[in-house]
Amino acid sequence: MTVELPARPVRFVNRDEERARADRAVRDSEAGGRSVTLGLSGPVGVGKSELAYEIGRTLHEERGFPHVLCVDLDDFRVGGALDVGNVLTQLLESLEVEPQSVKGPFGARRRQYRVATSQSRVVLVLDNARYGSEVADLLPASGGVAIVTSRRPLYDLDGGAGVDVPVEPLDDASAKQLLEAIVADGRLAADPAAVAALLELCEGSPLALRVAACTVRSHGLRPLARLLDEVRAVLDEKIVPATELVLDVAYGELSVRAALLYRLLASYPGPTFTRASATALLGAGADAGDAALEELDRAGLVNVREASQDVHARLRLSQTQRAHGRGRARQDAADDELARAHERFLRWFVRQQQRTDRFLAGERLIVAELVGPVQDAPDVPLSDPEDAATDEERITRLRQVARWQYAEQHTLFASVPLAYGRGLDAMGVALCEPAWTYALDHPPRADRIEVFQLGVECAVRAGDVRGIVRMRCQLARWLWESGSTDRAAAELDAAAAAVGLLGEEELDTKLRASVLEFRGMLDSVLGDWTSAAVRFEESRALHLSIENEYGALLQTYRLGQARVELGDPGAAERLLAEAHGSAVGLKRERMAARIGFALGHVLRDGGRTEEARSLYQQSLESARRRCSGFDEARVRDALARTAELEGKPEEAGQHRVAAAEIRLRSGVD
Repeated sequence: MTVELPARPVRFVNRDEERARADRAVRDSEAGGRSVTLGLSGPVGVGKSELAYEIGRTLHEERGFPHVLCVDLDDFRVGGALDVGNVLTQLLESLEVEPQSVKGPFGARRRQYRVATSQSRVVLVLDNARYGSEVADLLPASGGVAIVTSRRPLYDLDGGAGVDVPVEPLDDASAKQLLEAIVADGRLAADPAAVAALLELCEGSPLALRVAACTVRSHGLRPLARLLDEVRAVLDEKIVPATELVLDVAYGELSVRAALLYRLLASYPGPTFTRASATALLGAGADAGDAALEELDRAGLVNVREASQDVHARLRLSQTQRAHGRGRARQDAADDELARAHERFLRWFVRQQQRTDRFLAGERLIVAELVGPVQDAPDVPLSDPEDAATDEERITRLRQVARWQYAEQHTLFASVPLAYGRGLDAMGVALCEPAWTYALDHPPRADRIEVFQLGVECAVRAGDVRGIVRMRCQLARWLWESGSTDRAAAELDAAAAAVGLLGEEELDTKLRASVLEFRGMLDSVLGDWTSAAVRFEESRALHLSIENEYGALLQTYRLGQARVELGDPGAAERLLAEAHGSAVGLKRERMAARIGFALGHVLRDGGRTEEARSLYQQSLESARRRCSGFDEARVRDALARTAELEGKPEEAGQHRVAAAEIRLRSGVD
């Protein structure tokens, strides 16, 4: 019996799914009387070796495999090339073959190894393989189990790895569990924000988490928040250099086009990307984009498994990879390489956002020019819900579009500063318009409000009068929502001043009406509903003068809200019902849901709870289709209040719990 496993780790978390997959594969191979190869692939520091040892230990202790042999292939490399003959010699000696009996010629030694492994059940852990071809001669004969770790999938292993077991970074819950187990004091529980920052630094790497935890333990007096810089420095010293050596090897093997994509992705605006956005960034067409991604996958730099099944799957580079890619760009990139890629990507991304904005919100007031198709950057495969043949298909399409927009939120809000920094002011303004639509369903955090400030600056720098009016109105809304009513008023005063420079085209009239609407909304925030009603009436008159049905229904809705606050429920019901009917007729789902929600309040407060419940339910279904946690939570609150009025406390409690869970999950108030 030979067992070459290292000591069992004191703390080992997660990996239940990977271990179960390995166990099923071994059982299947035993039932078929054949050997099996488990390919554990993943980035540096993700815990591949530790998992391989744990699987080997389980096979030895629970499944009765007498021999567990372990080889770090990096110990047998000469100039990067693996000396397979020397590895075979060590393996034969581990199997108790006398050194003097080991065959000299490579072919004879290989046959000797196969005979030896056919006579006993062997588990072989081969660590740090670079290619499948270099381990083919090391795999045990029938009945054995090979566990091969590599930073890249071993696609070139003869027949492919019997079972591919991707090893991903730990999720936040498991990473936190590992941190807590090692630190073992109360500082983590006392400072959740600092824990979140630690987890972000470590990116789910068990190796980085252990280094970080040991650093925290060695500084027992200081609170966690004061140790973050210390942890970052230790990670930079102990983890980054080793990782960069591995990344340098992988990068050096890439083709020119794949290396270019790697460098460009390092400066991608947003934490994740897709096949489509990578293709747009590269700008060489869909086939070339996919080929470059496949090459990055083979090099272990990007995991594209999910993208093969889901065209919208999110892919990522780690922060270490991004830093490495930016470093390589400083050394290898052409002078305007990144600038050209960013301009191409932003044009493509503006187009995709304009398409999905129209799919979700319909035709509405926009000031930016529509972007046409971008050469060698195909559109995201999303279809217009209004072109659907059935209501069911329409709802399915609407959900797909909403999910895409939700998934792209980080890239959207990061692209505005990118456009501003690149001097692409028209694109900055254009991106703020879909950001506005998104924010209506997902009210922005304080840091995202700054994006709308950049929209104003883009418009001012470009001398775009229409953009100035629109961007200042948008910014004002989020300023007063955050409590900065004085700043909001100043923005609206500046917008009103810019209105005097507008022409007489239909779009200019819409913008004049918009400024009146926003001033009325600010009046309402300040409690002056009489002034608000006057401004909404003036705005509606402007929309009616150009026969803009949507603008008129929106102001009718605003007037209905004002009448509620002014104590005139009869007029409020009439106005809201009129606006709701118009929104439904124009197929404006978002507005129909919002107006129906307001009308439901009027009906509920008038004792007509059944009618109110029906409208709330429609609003709830719309919020779900649009992935709007903000709207869903407030509709749940309204349904809870309705249930209370109807004497249904149990139902009311269910709605309140659901609302609380949505707010916790979505981070909405």
